[in-house]
Amino acid sequence: MAPTYLDSIEAYHRRRAANDPREWRSRVETVQRRGPRLEDALSRDASRHVKVIAEVKRRSPSKGWLGEHLDAADLARQYVEAGAAAISVLTDEPHFAGSRADLETVAAAVTVPVLRKDFTVSENDVVDAAEMGASAVLLIAAILDADELRRYLALARDLGLSALVEVHDALEVSVALDCGATLIGVNQRDLHTFEVHPEHAAAVICDLPRDIIRVAESGLRTRSDVERAAEAGFDAVLVGEVFVTAPSPGAAVRDFAGVERGVAGG
Repeated sequence: MAPTYLDSIEAYHRRRAANDPREWRSRVETVQRRGPRLEDALSRDASRHVKVIAEVKRRSPSKGWLGEHLDAADLARQYVEAGAAAISVLTDEPHFAGSRADLETVAAAVTVPVLRKDFTVSENDVVDAAEMGASAVLLIAAILDADELRRYLALARDLGLSALVEVHDALEVSVALDCGATLIGVNQRDLHTFEVHPEHAAAVICDLPRDIIRVAESGLRTRSDVERAAEAGFDAVLVGEVFVTAPSPGAAVRDFAGVERGVAGG
């Protein structure tokens, strides 16, 4: 199987984690995150509309700079004022030009949950998310084995963090559910061709129990894309590039947040 962009990023983060001298168990006692829960923000009971997780994203490995000089806190406030239920912040620096500072400033600027979006490959990474002020951490099933996923989910719970588990296919769904995931994001992008397949994502969520909160990721560029995701059964969408590059990020968020769950557009 041909290597993907994810392979090289994972390799970088595995090396980083292997060279991290910190002992995570000693850090747990001094770090506790008690803030808004991502599950509550994305709950189906909160409203009839699709929830929007709006992302602060400076750079894409494939497209280059999206918002090199953006003000992370100001952008996050615009998102929230326009109806975003949560904020996602990239903290990976080498590939996405993100930073710890971006997450810390966003967490201090908004009252909604903040997701640390990074490549979590160690317990220290989970503790770091809590220490930065995140409400939730991203766990990517494609780069974690079942034991790692189970351990990081348990640690996140112990720290008061939510965990969004990202999957790409039915096998990863099965592993995520076995490990106890309650928030699952389906990445609509094929990791080998980089093409977006909404119909594949819709098929994947058929394997999810109704009590699982379902998030559509990648390839959501228009309101119609969000309406298709809603009709397929997704409760929320995670969107970055379109919002960051929009002439009015707030207007773009407001448009997406106006889509009702389970209603196809006309």
